[in-house]
Amino acid sequence: MADAPASRMKRKAYEKELEKLQVELCYLQEWVKTNRARAIVLFEGRDAAGKGGTIKAITEKVSPRVFRVVALPAPTDREKTQMFMQRYMQHFPAAGEIVIFDRSWYNRAGVEYVMGFCTSAEHKRFLELCPLMEQYIIEAGIILIKLWLEVGMDEQERRFKARIDDPLRQWKLSPMDTESYRRWYDYSRARDLMFKTTSSKHAPWHVVRSDDKRRARLNCISHVLKLIPYKRVRRDKVRLPKRSTKGRYNDQNGLRGMKFVTEKY
Repeated sequence: MADAPASRMKRKAYEKELEKLQVELCYLQEWVKTNRARAIVLFEGRDAAGKGGTIKAITEKVSPRVFRVVALPAPTDREKTQMFMQRYMQHFPAAGEIVIFDRSWYNRAGVEYVMGFCTSAEHKRFLELCPLMEQYIIEAGIILIKLWLEVGMDEQERRFKARIDDPLRQWKLSPMDTESYRRWYDYSRARDLMFKTTSSKHAPWHVVRSDDKRRARLNCISHVLKLIPYKRVRRDKVRLPKRSTKGRYNDQNGLRGMKFVTEKY
């Protein structure tokens, strides 16, 4: 297993490489639309592993109609009575879509199991059936990519502490997060068991070290691009037509008397 990089990536170098990869994501987007492809990219990892920031880097320059992010809240009372996978499957991609799961059905192998939100029998049953279910997804023609962001103990602590006093990030710190911090090794054992039972030949886990957020984001995007066999789609050059002057009038007069937002900036 590779060691973590000795130094953190500089912002300028990161932004330069990110721009290149985001261009490729736009090419991927056109390929997915043209070929009516379907893909699922799911992100798992400990709290503060960097899942949200990585997903934001992926989706920043592409259409939300093609790259659709699914981040489900805790199940409702009704959803708790459904088949476990039911609440996830309704968000699966249609033709021309890539669905990104910010946490997924693997909640059952992680937080639900560690925190006692499911029984041991339900956990065991999930681990047994998950590879079969994912085989069905792939046989249905959906590309499935499973990414685990691995953050170290010290880095997770640093990120949690940074959130405590930052009003822009306090919302990211919930009682569940602090409990996961306390139960580090319980989550480690759950992760190990999940990898052992669900990292199959047809749907393997891909682990990304994420102590350096910038490197992790670039590595994730690069890897996703590598795993989807897209090609650049040729597009006709866009030319703006000449504006019609038919019915020309002073259209700014129609704005008189309207309430404008105060220009504070």
